[in-house]
Amino acid sequence: MSLAQLHYTSASAGDDGGGARFTAVSAGLPTPVLAEAEQLLGYEPPAGAPYHPTAAELRSFPEALSFSALSDGSHLLGRAVALGGPGTGGFHAHAVHLPAGTRLPGDALPITAWRSPNWASAAPNGGAPARIASLPASAAFGPEALNDFAVSRSPWLAAVFADLRRVREDPSATRVVLVERQSADVARWIALASAVLPAEHAQRLTFTTYTRRPARSPHQVVGVLPQDAPEPDGPDGPLRVHTCSGARPEGPVDDAWAETCARIWRNRSPELFRAAAELPGEPFAAGPLAVTALCAGIALGPAERAAAADWAAERPYALDEERTRLLTDALTAPGIDRTTAELACVSRLLTALDGRSPAATTASLAALLVTEAVRGGDVALEPPARSAFAGPAGERAVAALVTALGDDLRGELATGAPAAATAPGRAVARAVQLLRIARLLDVDCSDLLPDVVRRMARSLLAEGAADCAPVLLDLLDEQFDVRTALLGELDRVAPHDPTATERLLTGVRLPFTGTQALPHLRMCAAAPDARARGGDRLEVVHMVLRAGGMSPFTEPLVLRTAVGLVWGEETPTADEAKQLLSGSTSDAHRTAGTWSALVAAALGAPADDEAAPELAHDLLRGFPGEIDARVRGALLLLEFARDVRSGAAEPGWAERARKLCAGAEPVEPGVRDQAFGALAGRLLAPDRPEAELYAFVHSDDADLIAAYGTAARHDTVLARLRSEPAYVADCFTVWSSHPHAGRAWSQTRAALLADVLRPVVRGLSAGEVTAVEEAVERTGSSRTVEAFRAWNRPGGFGRRLGSRLTARVRRS
Repeated sequence: MSLAQLHYTSASAGDDGGGARFTAVSAGLPTPVLAEAEQLLGYEPPAGAPYHPTAAELRSFPEALSFSALSDGSHLLGRAVALGGPGTGGFHAHAVHLPAGTRLPGDALPITAWRSPNWASAAPNGGAPARIASLPASAAFGPEALNDFAVSRSPWLAAVFADLRRVREDPSATRVVLVERQSADVARWIALASAVLPAEHAQRLTFTTYTRRPARSPHQVVGVLPQDAPEPDGPDGPLRVHTCSGARPEGPVDDAWAETCARIWRNRSPELFRAAAELPGEPFAAGPLAVTALCAGIALGPAERAAAADWAAERPYALDEERTRLLTDALTAPGIDRTTAELACVSRLLTALDGRSPAATTASLAALLVTEAVRGGDVALEPPARSAFAGPAGERAVAALVTALGDDLRGELATGAPAAATAPGRAVARAVQLLRIARLLDVDCSDLLPDVVRRMARSLLAEGAADCAPVLLDLLDEQFDVRTALLGELDRVAPHDPTATERLLTGVRLPFTGTQALPHLRMCAAAPDARARGGDRLEVVHMVLRAGGMSPFTEPLVLRTAVGLVWGEETPTADEAKQLLSGSTSDAHRTAGTWSALVAAALGAPADDEAAPELAHDLLRGFPGEIDARVRGALLLLEFARDVRSGAAEPGWAERARKLCAGAEPVEPGVRDQAFGALAGRLLAPDRPEAELYAFVHSDDADLIAAYGTAARHDTVLARLRSEPAYVADCFTVWSSHPHAGRAWSQTRAALLADVLRPVVRGLSAGEVTAVEEAVERTGSSRTVEAFRAWNRPGGFGRRLGSRLTARVRRS
C-alpha cells in the first residue's frame, strides 16, 4: 500500500502553529482530515530555548513523533522538528495518513517510524507530493539498546505498564504522561510498551514523544520535558504522571500483568512477549506471560506465580510435558515466600494435573502443599489427593515428608500450638487440616486424638464452624475414629453450653445419625424446630427431651441441656420451676445442677407470684445440703408467707419475719415484699389474732408497718371497705388504736384514716354510715361510737375532737 503525505510548516518559531500552513499535500486527502491534522501537527519549542540557537543547540531540541486517531477512524503518523529560532524560522511537520482499518506497510508498529530516513525536514518542490510506499525503521531501537534502556528504567516499568493497560482497556482512563529529559527516551518507552501490549492494542496506541502542553494533548501517552511536567491532579484534570528522571517510585504495583512485563524486560528477554502471545488467554491476562517467564527461568513474585498456576490449572492441555515440568519446578523452587492465594492456585493446578501428568510432576506440587500447610501456619488448603503421590516418585516424596514434617505434625497436634501464628477463628480448620495430612502421610496420631478433639470441641463452641464447615464434614466422612471421638466430646460438653452447641449445629449439620446415643446433640439440633412450633416453654422442654431419647431419671444432665436451651440466660418463672421440680426428682436436678435455676426462680419472682412460696417450701425440703445460709433465709421468708396465708404459721409473726429478714440480707425485694405483704394481709383480716396485731403495732419496724400501709391501699381492701360496714368499723377501730405505739405506726395509721378510710366513708350513704356506727358500737363502746362520729364530722374541729375522744376511749 502507499501513504498520502502532508507537509505543514510554520513561518516563525514563535507562532505556535498560529501562522503555520500546509505547504504540500498528496492528492485525494479529504478536507476534514486536513482540518484535524492542522490541530495535531503544531510544534512549540522548549521553555527557555535560545532566541537564536546554534546548529548544535537546534539538534538538541526534542523531536515530536506522534500517532493520532482522527474522527473518521483513520490515523495520522507524523514528525515535527524545530528549524530555527524566532528570527530564522519555525518548525516543519511531515505526516502520513493511514485510512481507517489500515496499518503501516508490513504491519510495522507506528513507533518504528522514529527517525525513519524517509521523514523530511522541508516541503518538497513541485506541488503535491507523491504517495510513499513505506517508512523504514532506523537503527535507533536495536535489541541491546532497548534492553539497556529497560534495565535503566527498572523502578518505573511496572507502574507505566499498568497505566498503559488501563488506558488501552478504558478509553476514558486518564492519560499517561512520561517525563524524560530526551524525547528519544519517550520514544524508547513507547517501543517498550509496543512490545508488551497485545498486537492490536500496540497498533492503536496513540502517543506523542514531545509536547509543551500535556493536559491539552489528545494522545494516550504523552512525553514532556521535566520543566513542563504537570501535577497529577492539576487544573486541567487528572493525569498519570511518571517522572522517570526523578526519585524512584514507592510501593508495589497491584497488577500481575504489568509486574511480569517489567520482570521480562529487566531480564532482557523481550522475545518472551511473542512466545506468550501464542498461548491462549484474554488480552492483558497475566497467566500466559507468567507461565512463559517461569519456564524461561525468570523469578516472579507471588501474585505472578499465582496467575501462572491459575492459568495452567484452567488449561492443563495448553502446555507440553517439558513446559509443564519447567513450570512446576519454578513453582516448587525452595527458598520462596508464598502467599495463601498462590498456594490455592497451586492446589488447583495439582487437581488439574493429577492423572494427566507424570507422578514426579504431581508429587512435587503435592509435597509443596503439604510442607506449606504444616509449616506455613494459617494456610487454608485441603490436602492433596492420595493419587498425587502415586508410583515410586510419590512414595519417595511421602517418605521425605514424614522425615521432615512428622515431628512438627505430631507436636502441633499434641499441644495445639502451631509452628506459625494461626489467625483467630482458624483453630478448628487448622486441626482438621493437620488430621487429614496425618492420614495422607500415614502418620499415626491415634494416641493424640482425645486431646485434639477436646480442643476442637472447645473451639467449635467458642468460634463456630464458620467457613471450615465443609472441610470439617469431609474429615468426619473420611475418618470414622475422629467422627466418633469428636461427636462424643461435643455431646459431653453440650450441657455446659447448650446455646453455643445449638448455634454450632445451626451452622453445620454434624452427622450424628449413627449408632451413638448423643442425647445432648440431638436435643440441641431439635431446639429450633421445637420453639418454632409455639406453645409454652415447658412444652418446648418436653419436646427437646423427647428428641434426646433419654429420661432425666437415667441421664439427669439432659435436664441441664433442656433448661439451657429453653431459658438460656433467663430465669424460669416460679410456676415453671415448680413444674420442672415436680416433673423430675430433686436428685436429678441436683446431679444436673439445675437446682440453682429453680432457686433463682423463687427468689426472683415478683411479690404477687403465688407460686413462689410453694416453690420455696419444696426447695427447702429437696435441697437442704446445697442451699447456703443466706438463700435459706430468703426461702424461709417465702415459706413464712405461705404459712401465714394458710394459717399454719406459729405465733410471733412480726418477730419471725424480722429475724428471717436479718438472716437473708441482702434480701431480694420480691421476697421481702412477698413475706411482709402476706403478714400485712393477714393482719388486715377481721379474724386476725389480736396478739399478733398488738405485737406488730408495737414492733415499730418501719418496713413491716410500711408494708401494712401499702396492703391497706390495695384494691381488694378498698372494695371490701366500700361494701362491708363491719369491715369499715373494724379498720376504724384498729387505725384509731395505739396512738403511742411508735412513730412508724402513728404516721401510718393517721395516713390510713385520712387517705384511705375518710374517702370511703364520705362515699357511703346515710344508712351505710349508720350501719358502720352500729358495727363500731358492737365491737367497741359508746365512747368509740362517739369518737367515730366526731372523726366523721366535716372540718378540722371534728377531726381534732375525734382524735381527743379516740385517745380518751383507748385510755379508758
